[in-house]
Amino acid sequence: MSAAIHPTAFVDPAAKLGDGVVVGAFCYIGADVEVGAGTAFGPHCVVQGPTRIGRDNRFHAQCAIGGDPQDKKFAGERTELVIGDGNSFREFVTVNRGTGSGGGVTRIGDRNWLLAYTHIAHDCQVGNDCVFSNNSTLAGHVVVEDHVIMSGFAGIHQFCRVGAHAFIGMGALVNGDVAPFLMVAQDGYGRPRGINAEGLKRRGFGPERIAAIKRAYRAVFMSGASLEDARAKLEALAADSADVRALLDFIGNGERPLLR
Repeated sequence: MSAAIHPTAFVDPAAKLGDGVVVGAFCYIGADVEVGAGTAFGPHCVVQGPTRIGRDNRFHAQCAIGGDPQDKKFAGERTELVIGDGNSFREFVTVNRGTGSGGGVTRIGDRNWLLAYTHIAHDCQVGNDCVFSNNSTLAGHVVVEDHVIMSGFAGIHQFCRVGAHAFIGMGALVNGDVAPFLMVAQDGYGRPRGINAEGLKRRGFGPERIAAIKRAYRAVFMSGASLEDARAKLEALAADSADVRALLDFIGNGERPLLR
């Protein structure tokens, strides 16, 4: 089935649209844009290239996708945006391409929900099955792993990492790495407030796995130990828990300090 393009939309002849793509009223699809089968664009969306979009994505009204990075160092070099499959982009979402000095690619995985006014800046790397609530924002070079939830008006400082299954509370401003499984709440800047136990239960984590993660959390975030001593404690706990091993591997491998 060929693409369905509204007569008021503009699609550059160099763009490539897969089967069943829908382009709504007053959309603009630029050159060097590839769109996978079944993806749909609501009215007034703008997609600039180089951008690669997978299958079965939904872009609601007024999304701005693949624009130039908001970085003064950007000098027009060729950079890309790569989006996976099955994502939902609500109204006024903005996603920028990468920069030459930052790896050149902004990347979003599969099955993510980006709610209204979410912003994903240049060179960010977003995993799978994440939820970005209204007005949540990633600065440049942020890494967000799988199953992360960002509440409304939350913001992440550039170069930070957010580990898998973390939950960022409403309005929290994060200026350090968030370890996997944590909940972060606003207190000036966001600070850890326990583990995301309810989210882990919903994803099938059993009591033993959650208990091991809680022990690891206490060792790192509640014991008052130095980070070096906490890592030594985690080494012992990781012998019996792949989840603790993931937490240990995350700590100390980023450009920003660990949020404690």
